[in-house]
Amino acid sequence: MINRSVTRSALSGTVALAATGLLVLLPPSPPAAADSRSDPAVRAPGLPRVPVIAGSPGVHGSAGSPGPHGSPGSSGSPGSHRSPRSVSAAHGPAAGAHGPASAPEADIDRALLYRPGTHARPRAGAPAPPELSALSWLVADARTGEVLAARDAHLKLPPASTLKTLFALTALPRLAEHSRHTVKEEELDDIGPGSSTVGIVGGESYEVADLWRGVFLSSGNDAVRALSAMNGGWDSTVAQMRKKARQLGALDTHVVSPDGYDAPGQVSSAYDLSVFARAGLASPEFVRYSSTVDADFPGEGGIVNTNRLLSGEDGVEPYPGLIGVKNGFTSEAGYTLVAAAKRGGRTLVATVMNPQWGGVHAVYEEARELLDWGFAAGKRAVPVGTLKPPPPPVPPMPPTPPKPAGPGSSPMAKVAGAAPGARSVSVARAEEDGSGSGYLVPAVFVSAACLAAVGLFVVRRSGRRRPEREEIIH
Repeated sequence: MINRSVTRSALSGTVALAATGLLVLLPPSPPAAADSRSDPAVRAPGLPRVPVIAGSPGVHGSAGSPGPHGSPGSSGSPGSHRSPRSVSAAHGPAAGAHGPASAPEADIDRALLYRPGTHARPRAGAPAPPELSALSWLVADARTGEVLAARDAHLKLPPASTLKTLFALTALPRLAEHSRHTVKEEELDDIGPGSSTVGIVGGESYEVADLWRGVFLSSGNDAVRALSAMNGGWDSTVAQMRKKARQLGALDTHVVSPDGYDAPGQVSSAYDLSVFARAGLASPEFVRYSSTVDADFPGEGGIVNTNRLLSGEDGVEPYPGLIGVKNGFTSEAGYTLVAAAKRGGRTLVATVMNPQWGGVHAVYEEARELLDWGFAAGKRAVPVGTLKPPPPPVPPMPPTPPKPAGPGSSPMAKVAGAAPGARSVSVARAEEDGSGSGYLVPAVFVSAACLAAVGLFVVRRSGRRRPEREEIIH
């Protein structure tokens, strides 16, 4: 009986000691990190909440209801818009003349451009953004991607031929410009009525470079059809364009017809079109075609770029330093334009969608005003967004299940016999977060204590086998 009591006491004491050692050696749990998504102030520490300064009577503040605009006909549709002339400008603290010229990208509130209204943050001495009639517009720095000002940047609208910028981004790298293509009659069968064309004739052979000039200068839907046939077909080109838009982070865009012709469900936004233009400016081929004023075309003689801000046609004054990019018009989209210009080593992109008054040239004049304002404001315009999509969240690393030990081996033997410099995943992770010694020591201590307790119990049991038999007899 005494031996049993001693054995039990020794076992209990060993286990208690092991548990005590585990509690002492385990490091405290680190405090939970703050969720930046739960507090706008955490998400954008560099952009303090500031009052909205109205630019005209009857203005609504720029800090409207959060969340993206819907498709046309939803809460962000033209029918639910406030007065096209209303403009609001949010200024920094005291319209600060101190501090950096532009906010770091990490300080930009990426949700701001999803809110309705006009957003701009000019510093002291900078001009106020222009008052435009377009349903949606945006002006940005093409090099940095910083959005200087915007109105309803993510409003989904029909893009018209400005969607050809995405078509070019998709197909240009896939087609050698000096290769030739003989156009089949069936490739031209489904061109929509009223489409702009460059004059392609079925059965004739065309060089790819000529077809691209037909796209950029004449906005030729027939040229888009021919290039799409070379690119794997119409449906394949649609799928490629949708994939390219997602890769660029242009999530407002849904492609149905690569030429931009009105089609049910086909939409884009000023934000996405600016993303396409910025990506195109990184391609020498894209820039060469989009900035061409006039050229020869087989069978048609000379063709002139329909972008009046580039060509100066129809009484529109050309814009100095204009690079392009693409204009468009359909009955559903109205007039649309993506324009890029370079001045003093700086390149700006301005996108204007569907001006509500001013005639057929209003889209050019409103783009001119945006470019003029962007160049005049310079670094005194604090960015209100960025054309760079946010990086995807890093998924958590799944736990690594322990591998079963082989016959005659133990976890300690595996660690001891590892190759020089080799470390287990668990040890490596523990070292990375600074907790390696805190978890490895308790595990070894508990294992040794348990083994000692079992060994002691076995020895004591074998040594008192006879008294146990006597106890049973009694």
